[in-house]
Amino acid sequence: MATTVLKLPPSLVKRLREKAESRGLSFEEYVLELLSSDLDPRERAREYIEAAMDLLKQAREELEKGGIRQAAEKLWGATALAVKAYAWWREGKRLASHGELWECMRRMAREIGKWIRDAFYAGHAMHTCFYEGWCNEEDVGEAFERIERLVRVVKDTVTTE
Repeated sequence: MATTVLKLPPSLVKRLREKAESRGLSFEEYVLELLSSDLDPRERAREYIEAAMDLLKQAREELEKGGIRQAAEKLWGATALAVKAYAWWREGKRLASHGELWECMRRMAREIGKWIRDAFYAGHAMHTCFYEGWCNEEDVGEAFERIERLVRVVKDTVTTE
């Protein structure tokens, strides 16, 4: 997947961030929603998992630069997008709350394996780490391994057809 850097006026980026926040979405997910609204659920699943893969790459780059908190938040984003990709693929629906995200994770754990819980919990811990800053490079590295497995398994699932 080719990546393109798009420069937008700061006022527009601010508006997009505010709209994303008001809907409980990350900036990336909000833009993804805007751009994929005309896709069928399976195509949306593929777009979501590609975005999760990109966040994994960004997390690795941040970690290599010593940006622990930024790497942690990108890992949470990859986790959430992977679960949401699975929901689009499996159920054809958008998850609209954290409660629905947790419920889908539980379904994934039943269908794929209990290790899904560990990966999700690691991602959730990274979200907390971003805000509280208590984790270190080792913590983020350990979480990365679990979350990378989650993203790759979901990618294999949603792109096989």
